[in-house]
Amino acid sequence: MAGSQKVRAVAWRIDDAVVRGEIDNTVEGKTSGRLWVLGREEPVRLELQGDCWRDLAGTRLTFRNPQPRPQAGADLSPLQRGLVGDMTASRKNKVALVSEEEVAALYAARQEIPYCWKNTLYLEWFSEANGRVVIETCDFELELSERVWEMDEDAEEAQKLANMQAMRDFMNALVRRIEPAGDRRIDSGEEEDEFQWEERLKESDRLADAYQEVLEKYLDDPDAERKEAFAMGWDGLLEALAEESEAPAAAEPAWVEEDEAEEGEEADWQDEPEFRQHPLQSRAQELVIRGIDLTRAGGEHPAAALLNSALMQVSGKLAGALNGDYERETGYVLAMLKRCLGWQNDALSACSELIGAADDGDHSRALEALRDSVFELREEIVNLRKMLKEN
Repeated sequence: MAGSQKVRAVAWRIDDAVVRGEIDNTVEGKTSGRLWVLGREEPVRLELQGDCWRDLAGTRLTFRNPQPRPQAGADLSPLQRGLVGDMTASRKNKVALVSEEEVAALYAARQEIPYCWKNTLYLEWFSEANGRVVIETCDFELELSERVWEMDEDAEEAQKLANMQAMRDFMNALVRRIEPAGDRRIDSGEEEDEFQWEERLKESDRLADAYQEVLEKYLDDPDAERKEAFAMGWDGLLEALAEESEAPAAAEPAWVEEDEAEEGEEADWQDEPEFRQHPLQSRAQELVIRGIDLTRAGGEHPAAALLNSALMQVSGKLAGALNGDYERETGYVLAMLKRCLGWQNDALSACSELIGAADDGDHSRALEALRDSVFELREEIVNLRKMLKEN
């Protein structure tokens, strides 16, 4: 698996492009299937080792997508051989009751996002050709055959443990490919330049993408922290969690009164130095709020998500590079600022698309003002990069 050029840290998620399919676990220890995908004449075939969870074990599941859509990155190899991951039609997921744009706005405003719990079809496997592949949806129409054989609770638990091990093995293989060969951490006493930092940041991004996959997989699992640590190979954290669960809870001393504790917390807070927010980051944060407000007012448009995502990236990366009172290496700051320029180009392009699609004069002018502000911030970042390079 590790040698394939098509294996990547981010899972192949193909549910939008699936027209229909079937998963057959009527032979114990083997799971086969076929997936008909938009734009392909022949179905993708699955030949996997392992069983589904109890709700699907011993059955043949057929499913249909009522609204298939073209999807980038759905070009899987025609034969998927490998190991099953978690395969179930009864996974419980939180599903937002509002659009993605409204979720982003509520999150930015730190307001509660309305959701409900739904049974979700979750089909995961680890392919020799492509790595981790996931179909996760609440929208497919499902039909289940009669059960050919029964899986008991012990067998299901054993299969789930095997699935976790497959996830761990896959993540470990990714981490080994991401980490550079040899030891580059020898302290030479010299700061790394912008280009060395850029390479390190790319490696960090790939590892962060891999960890994000683990977070998303176990997001709503009551035992998420332990499973995440296992999948990432963080055995030290696993041991610490085990010790924490076995240790008795520390009781608050009886003599500590509630009002005294609150006074102490307030005094500690007052003694802390004031956090320094860089003016460029402050302006970037304000642009995020303006972008969300304007895209909500203008209705749904494909460029709206790109605009908000790009502005959020700039705000977040500037916070990491510029905020606070401690000094960063110049090469690191230069590399982060260079990345921000790329996201700002994306934001400017998205603004232009939204301006062209606007059917209201006031909304169009507000978007033009936002575009001007993004461009001004971009120029200031360019000037800051020049200043850092000269020094």
